[in-house]
Formats: sequence, C-alpha cells, structure tokens
Amino acid sequence: MLKKWIGSVTALMLVSIVALTGCGTSGTNGGSQTTASAPKAADTVSKEAPKDTPSASKKLTVYAALNEDDIVQIQKKFKEDTGIEIEYLRLSGAGEASTRIQAEKASPKADVFVGGSVEFYEPLASQGLLEKYSSPNAKELDAQFNDPKGFWQGWYMGVLGIVLNKDRFTKEFEPKGIKEPKTWDDLLDPAYKGLFITSNPATAGGGYIFVADQLFRLGEEKGWDYLKKLNDNVHHYTPAAGDGINLTATGEFVAGMSWSHDIVKSAKQGYPIKVIVPEQTAFEIGGAGIVKGGANTENAKKFIDWLLTKPVGEMNTKLSNRYSVRKDVAPPEGMIKIEDVKLVKYDRDKASQMKADVVKKFTEMTGKK
Repeated sequence: MLKKWIGSVTALMLVSIVALTGCGTSGTNGGSQTTASAPKAADTVSKEAPKDTPSASKKLTVYAALNEDDIVQIQKKFKEDTGIEIEYLRLSGAGEASTRIQAEKASPKADVFVGGSVEFYEPLASQGLLEKYSSPNAKELDAQFNDPKGFWQGWYMGVLGIVLNKDRFTKEFEPKGIKEPKTWDDLLDPAYKGLFITSNPATAGGGYIFVADQLFRLGEEKGWDYLKKLNDNVHHYTPAAGDGINLTATGEFVAGMSWSHDIVKSAKQGYPIKVIVPEQTAFEIGGAGIVKGGANTENAKKFIDWLLTKPVGEMNTKLSNRYSVRKDVAPPEGMIKIEDVKLVKYDRDKASQMKADVVKKFTEMTGKK
C-alpha cells in the first residue's frame, strides 16, 4: 500500500512539474523556449479578440472646443449608438486644444479633437500630430468640407455675427440717434468705446476668423487699420468666442462679436439680445480630427463616421443652431438661410497659412494676450 501511495504522489508531482514548466515557457520572450503549441494559443487569442485588447476598447478620449451641453449630448448619443464611452475634456477654445495637443505630442492623451475651425487643424496636421483618415461618409458632402489630404473633417458651419443687448442699446444709444449696426464698420463708432467685446484670435477660432475676415474684406493695409481702430473700442479680448455672448446677454456690454448660432441659442433662453449678421461676414467649417498616437484610434474613426450621419447632423443643428454640412439637413430654426448670408471672399487655405504671423502681429499691435 505504501509503495502504491508513493508511486501515486510521484506521478502527481511529475505532472505538476510539467504543467508549471509549460506555463513558464509560454510566458517568456525567448523563441527557443517556446513550445510547439504556443502558435495555436496565439491564433486563438487573435480570433477571439478578448475585451481587454485595444481593438475591443469601449473608450474614447475627446478634447472638445464646444459648448458644455453640446459635448454632453454627443457623449450620451454616441454611447447609445455605439456602446463606446466618451471621456471628454472641454477646453475654452480651439487654440487651447491645439496647444495642449502640441504639448502632449510625445505622449498623446486624446484620441479625438472636435470643434473649432479647421484653420486650427491644418498646423497640427503639418506637424504630424493628426492621423490620416477619410470617412466613407465624407463622399456625401461638398468637397470644401473634406480635407483633400485626409487629416481633418468638416461637420458643421458657423457664421460670424454681432450680438446686441437690446435693452442697453434702446436706453443708451437710440436717444443719441445711433442706429443698430449693420456692418462691421459700424462698430468703429466712438459710442462703443469700452462697451464692445470680442475674442482673442490666439485662442478662439471665432476670434481668428473675425480678424482674417477684415483682412480679406478690406485688404492687408486697410484691414490692419480697421483692427487698430476697433481695438480702441474693445474692452477686452476673451479666451473663447462664446464668452462675449454671456457678457453681453447679462448687460455688461452693449455689443459683441461671436457665432450667430450661439447668439440665437442664448436669445431663445430669454436673454434680451439679438443677432445681426453683417454683410461680408465669414463662416467657419467646424472640424474634427484624430490625434495621432492616441490609445483608441479605431474608436476615433468610428466617431468621425458617426459625426457625418444625417441623424447626428440633425441633432447638432437642433441643439446648437449650427448649420450642418449635409445638404439633407434643414437649416436651424431662427437662423438666416445660408444662401441669404452675404459672405466675404474667404480664402481658407491662405487663412491657415498666415495664421501664425497674423496672431503675432495682432498681439503686438493690441498689446493684449
């Protein structure tokens, strides 16, 4: 009996040693020690694609240059439609998001940059910080909304406008015989000194497009002369384009410059403001791009595809009052039809190329950052 018991124990120990040796071998990197069964195990892993592999990730990190309620709704709807959870960081403007992506280039933290004008995406693409991707849904859009190089994607449009506080204008300006502004030039009236607010072109997409608008509208020399004169009336330059709406809506300023869709949105909430879309205004193409080196690139591609669908275009138009880049999405309620807007001849490629020089000159001229 004792011999039989010893024999059984010995057999069990041999089996255990073989099993442990097999586990140790499969866990090493040395190819000479890999057993013949290892490739089969690898094949099984690739076919089953467990949830902890990158391809099965259910996360997406987004840097958003959008209003808080916009990105919250996008987060909610994207999770409903795809099962992918968005973790977002809302930044004050496209300039801040761009700066952050540049600072993190050695170790990218974001997968997607969304919101803000495409002028802020071009420099990132030229620095190799965006992943090249052309969505199949982009074929349904006009060519101007698609980057021919494939590094950014347009998904909405925004038109620059003047926000006017109706109460303050009626009380303070009308008695002086001053009429509501209809053009950008009307804002040079000395009556607006210290009562007008706009955004910083270094940090806000709207701020930069406004500056570029004047340079395209009036030409280089006269455009800079206009900006210098307007600076005398500007109280200060805000980090984001939307800030001016809030400050004008609460009566701190009589007028400001911002995006028309955001002005209308605030007006619908009951603030005593109105939007004026002046002649020779400019429009932005709101962008989205995939950050190169992000942890969830495949999910980022799904996000770009999702943004370009009709239901998402309709959702965004209803929520934000922005124009959709899709022709089958109706214009936002309360907004002038895009075909009725008198746009400046805006050279988007040139605007992107001259951005660094323009921002530098503007900062030096105004002495404000």
